[in-house]
Amino acid sequence: MLQGEQWQQADFPASPGAYAFTIALSSPLLLNIPRFTGISLPAGRYVYVGSARGSGGLRARLRRHLRRSKTAHWHIDRLTVIGAVQQVIAVPHGRECALMQKLSQMPGVTVPVAGFGASDCRSCQAHLAAVPARFDLRALAPSALNWH
Repeated sequence: MLQGEQWQQADFPASPGAYAFTIALSSPLLLNIPRFTGISLPAGRYVYVGSARGSGGLRARLRRHLRRSKTAHWHIDRLTVIGAVQQVIAVPHGRECALMQKLSQMPGVTVPVAGFGASDCRSCQAHLAAVPARFDLRALAPSALNWH
């Protein structure tokens, strides 16, 4: 399994598309984000879904998200600086909302914080989901490129 800065060497595609990654929190995380102040995420396993449409595509976005040293910009940055990323999938030319809709229908998956990671989305409850401990991200998109 890739860990820490090893994710920076992963051969993510440079094309635009959607992605998802699992992240494990070993202890509760108090969110100090204006919209979510005072909300705590319990220790556990989560999946975040997103999209990369700009310069550098999936490669640039995933490497930025998976880097430990960074200025917090997106909601998910609060988790990626302290949690352990365990699996990543990339769906070139895919859509994040399609991934989230499929994810939300899977057994044992819940939305822990409404709106988290989905500030600009009008169709999803959130782009972060709590998943069972043995959740395998490959079940979300079997044909997706994957790393772990």
